[in-house]
Amino acid sequence: MVAIFSRHWNRTGLSLCSCGFHSQLQPQIFVPFSQRILERNFIESQVVSLLHGCKDVNQLRPVHAHIIRMGLDQCCFVLAKFIRILTKFNVPMDPYPRLLFDQVRRPNPFLWTALIRGYSLSGPFSEAVPLYNRMRKEGTTPVTFTFCALFKACSATLDFNSGRQLHCQTILIGGFESDLYVGNTLIDMYLKCGFLEYGRRMFDEMIDRDVISWTSLIVAYAKSGDMEVAEELFDGLPEKDMVVWTAMVTGYAQNARPKEALRLFERMWGAGVETDEVTLVGVISACAQLGAEKYARWIRNVAEHAGLDPRTNVVVGSALIDMYSKCGSVGEAYQVFEMMTERNVYSYTAMIGGFAMHGQADAAMRLFCEMVETETRPNRVTFIGALTACSHARLVEQGRQLFASMQEVYGITPSADHYACMVDLLGRAGHLEEAYELVKTMEIKPHGGVWGALLGACRIHGNPDIAEIAVSHLFDLEPNGIGNYVLLSNIYASAGRWDDVSRMRKLIRKKGMKKNPACSWVEANNGVIHEFFADDMTHPKSNEIKQALKELLERLKLAGYKPNLTSVVYDLSDNEKEQLLMRHSEKLALVFGLLTTSAGSSIRIVKNLRICEDCHSFMLSVSGITRREIVVRDNMRFHHFRDGLCSCSNFW
Repeated sequence: MVAIFSRHWNRTGLSLCSCGFHSQLQPQIFVPFSQRILERNFIESQVVSLLHGCKDVNQLRPVHAHIIRMGLDQCCFVLAKFIRILTKFNVPMDPYPRLLFDQVRRPNPFLWTALIRGYSLSGPFSEAVPLYNRMRKEGTTPVTFTFCALFKACSATLDFNSGRQLHCQTILIGGFESDLYVGNTLIDMYLKCGFLEYGRRMFDEMIDRDVISWTSLIVAYAKSGDMEVAEELFDGLPEKDMVVWTAMVTGYAQNARPKEALRLFERMWGAGVETDEVTLVGVISACAQLGAEKYARWIRNVAEHAGLDPRTNVVVGSALIDMYSKCGSVGEAYQVFEMMTERNVYSYTAMIGGFAMHGQADAAMRLFCEMVETETRPNRVTFIGALTACSHARLVEQGRQLFASMQEVYGITPSADHYACMVDLLGRAGHLEEAYELVKTMEIKPHGGVWGALLGACRIHGNPDIAEIAVSHLFDLEPNGIGNYVLLSNIYASAGRWDDVSRMRKLIRKKGMKKNPACSWVEANNGVIHEFFADDMTHPKSNEIKQALKELLERLKLAGYKPNLTSVVYDLSDNEKEQLLMRHSEKLALVFGLLTTSAGSSIRIVKNLRICEDCHSFMLSVSGITRREIVVRDNMRFHHFRDGLCSCSNFW
């Protein structure tokens, strides 16, 4: 036996050797039987203590030698502990731990469970269930942790059928289905396999539940988009820990409900619940969606108070860069980046993406070069940010070089998202035919983003012919995407093809689709976010806004502003078109901002759709006559209006 194990240890670099505590564990032979039992138990306890004291695999060498020397190679208690320690150190179950197990003549349930658990944690996961079947055939009854390990293995392989059969086993053998740990791992297995209803049924039938039971379901409902049920579960949980608070905050953020995420985080912070970087990343994401500068400053203070300094915590630092960028403060984002003592691909990528969305293509490309010089290897997302920067600044040749270097230099195969960036870059710059040829020669199937980029370029350059080709594919890929129908209708309207406009609108009505209402948000002096919808005058200050807008329009016209009536895609009179333009949501938000913020301060507006050409001209003129900076974030990028100029240089 010693020879067998010696050969194995030598193969794995764990050769047998003597150890310093050898003399402490010498067996006593000529003693009474009861004393021998006591001494054997003492020896087993000492060996187990030594196992627990090992810090790495190398320290197991002398302990393993004594397991064999002291005749403990059949001791299930010691070997079960030994296999658990091997699992802890990520030693593969095959061949060594399995060899330890197979040499035992009568393994007990705990030894079986130790090996099953090893397979469920270290793999191969598919070996766990067959090992359990062998265990049952040999007449060994499982214990609670046997089923916990088995359900983890089923979760890892998404083996729903085996999981259900094992669930039946917990009932047939008796008693296990009511165990808290078994119930929690069973819920987790059903949820990971995608069967939320089974997980909920198991939860409802459990006699005992703990915070893990509740949190698992809350996370699952949040991922499915059902935040209402997640809220009910959260409110019903008697005692809430940091993990479940974080699950709710992150759930709101992931489901585009940033206001609820921030309100809940305020409750969490006020209740004195500890905050970690996972919580902060979730709430930072919510703040980025909302684009609220007030919350951005507060969250940064919270991070530093919680000991998660962005200068040394690269995860929090990268998230803050993204947040400041999406809140319109790319300067503050760069300050965070500059003061970080550690930077990785994610911090570089976040900053490059921030520069890109603000139209600072030169800064984005300089940072990309700096990243390469520091031997930080760009990833797929880095290239999306860099290509987007080129697209927003008409840097066609640089974009071509970047796209080529992805595979040639970095070995990154372009995804459909990268192709979409290139199509957008070429199309915006007027190379529509080249963009279309790129789509036709793609090595992978184009997704909706690729055809959408081509369709968007057709809108800019008024090309209904290629637009019809693009939209025919979009109708197949996104049959319920109303934006594609509306965009084609707008292209027809720009070309004066009103019959085609009428046809598209009838098709939209026939399909029962409804346009997403244009909506804009603006932050008042007190930090409160106000919401405005197009053609909606229900705001408490609507009368003041209407009068102020009328006076502002008169001033703008005297300064040379003329409404861009081509932005209205309806066949109306010029006066009706002008009235319709003045009720766009971003104009209402802008006037409210002028009324409620102090002179000289910036006005920040977030819009859910793309800003129209007339609103863009309107913002330019207002920034010139009021000497106010206006920052508008639409669903494509940021526009910084100052002194009658825009950061996009009228190219967006």
